[in-house]
Amino acid sequence: MALLNILRYPDPRLHTVAKPVAEVDDRIRRLVDDMLETMYAAEGVGLAATQVDVHERVIVMDTSETRDKPLVLINPEIVARSEDMSVSDEGCLSVPTIYDKVRRHARVAVRALDRDGQVFEREAAGLMAVCIQHEMDHLMGKVFVEYLSPFKRDRIRTRMLKKAREEKTTA
Repeated sequence: MALLNILRYPDPRLHTVAKPVAEVDDRIRRLVDDMLETMYAAEGVGLAATQVDVHERVIVMDTSETRDKPLVLINPEIVARSEDMSVSDEGCLSVPTIYDKVRRHARVAVRALDRDGQVFEREAAGLMAVCIQHEMDHLMGKVFVEYLSPFKRDRIRTRMLKKAREEKTTA
């Protein structure tokens, strides 16, 4: 397994729409394992392949308190959404240290392939529902800051670019 580089906002590659996985093979399983290792090392709850510059429809997540219940979603699609909405603070491994409120469906049902290529469906509420919607946005080339006002988005963009410049000069 290997730690992967997580792209940082406003990297334009984060806006690439991911393509469906044609076959769940050893390459995809290796990607899943590397993504899980990367997500856990970064102390995140979810990671989309887009964030590690692989533009295929793969998501890994673990919203469990014990951090030992990974969920793999390959070619996920939301098959049901609640009408009721909820607002919660979101953060993102591609936008480190930034958190803000985002409005999302309170419950969703998702259909996907697992790590072995088997189809399954899962209903989700709470943090898991938020995480599924957040990571699926990544597969569509959307970062959570795009739900925020243009003013907030510009401030975040400026802060992230400044941080990247500072990291370059100290490296």
